[in-house]
Amino acid sequence: MSETTKQLGSEADRNPLGTAPVGKLLLQFALPSVVAMLVNSLYNIVDQVFIGNGVGYLGIGATTIAFTITIISLSIALLIGNGGSALAAIRLGENKKEEAERILGNSFVLLVASSVIFAVLGLIFLEPMLRFFGSSDNILPYAVDYSSVILIGIPFVTVGTGLNNFIRTDGSPKMAMISMLVGAVLNTILDPIFIFPLQMGVRGAAIATVISQVVSLAVTFYYFARKSNMKLRVRTMRVKWNLTRSLIAIGISSCVTQLGNMILQIVLNNSLGYYGDLAGIGADITIPAMGIVFKLNGILISILVGISAGAQPILGFNKGAKHYHRIRKTYLLEAVMATIVAILGWLFAICVPDLAVSLFGGGDAAFTEFAAKCMRIFLLGVFCSGFQIVSANYFQATGQPLKATILSMSRQILLLIPLILILPTFLGLEGILYAGPVADVLAAVVVSFFIVHELRHLGRKAQTQKAQLEQQEQAG
Repeated sequence: MSETTKQLGSEADRNPLGTAPVGKLLLQFALPSVVAMLVNSLYNIVDQVFIGNGVGYLGIGATTIAFTITIISLSIALLIGNGGSALAAIRLGENKKEEAERILGNSFVLLVASSVIFAVLGLIFLEPMLRFFGSSDNILPYAVDYSSVILIGIPFVTVGTGLNNFIRTDGSPKMAMISMLVGAVLNTILDPIFIFPLQMGVRGAAIATVISQVVSLAVTFYYFARKSNMKLRVRTMRVKWNLTRSLIAIGISSCVTQLGNMILQIVLNNSLGYYGDLAGIGADITIPAMGIVFKLNGILISILVGISAGAQPILGFNKGAKHYHRIRKTYLLEAVMATIVAILGWLFAICVPDLAVSLFGGGDAAFTEFAAKCMRIFLLGVFCSGFQIVSANYFQATGQPLKATILSMSRQILLLIPLILILPTFLGLEGILYAGPVADVLAAVVVSFFIVHELRHLGRKAQTQKAQLEQQEQAG
């Protein structure tokens, strides 16, 4: 065993991330993370369910257009929060707690500053921004009402989501879950009150969402003030370029994924409007219908991201502690878990799409029929998504940002967006739908090349480390 590994051994011996059985540890961290991610996805789902039943499919279209704003907010939160928490986990594995706290403080300041700037710019350029996102004339008034409120709450949700990653890294996945759960439950209670008795429509749904996000952030601040091991201290909030550069380098893959989602949403909305009009269906139906598919798929993605988020502190700590056999085993277990979940989601999408779509109301037979068709075709290859997500996250969690970024770009930017632009020229509106499964399968092939090589590399390192330990024991 190397001298460095010996020095790190004392910390690894004290921390369960470096010693507890990997399977038990992964369940302990992944289950609360999955719940937290599901809860986070429920904000938009709940809005769309109540809006669909209380306002109609034009209201659903408004939240679909406004979802691009949420994606931008999430890209900021994940760039800084995922990058910072992954770097902090590695530093904790290296027994450098003070530096981990500096990373937390830097990340907090960056989250606040960047989210406030985005919210202000969004409010200034609201209407042209929504038209650029693909809003039709009929959807625009609803989108303005909803988005103007959502933008006010952007700093709260961005900071809350970013810091939530640090709570898991701090060893408290249940608290990370609770901070999200409190807001989601409150949102579910407030949504119908603002939409129906108070008759505030989409604006009421947005107000309910922002209030819930503020409460979630308050719970997060309480944790770091009273419960955490890593402390959020004023003296650690001085932004340092070397830390900022390092955490952004690690978090860039998560950001690229979300920016890819943003570009995808814009291209998709505009393509659905154009080819929907050519097909005689219309943008007022095609955009909300695909919006429902994305929200339902978001439930599956949130579970897969939750599994990855649960594995991240385990991978990061053991990377810092140089426990290669534990890194390999953690990845293989999370890949199996994610693949099983993805297959179950795929079966649901192709077997009962009508049932899922009916939850959103909408009040139009043509809308319901097209939404079910979108779900059945667009998600035909979603069984590959679990493998893709955990693999990209693996490279991020172990401090390999270039590989993580390439894999994050592969499906959305390099494959799906070009396919959405190309296939409809031959297949019309259905070409947009078939772009989904083609991109999923091709992205899985790309990911497999990277991860197979990585697993072989980890296997060799683990065997070498084991042989060195055996030699030392024999010599001793």
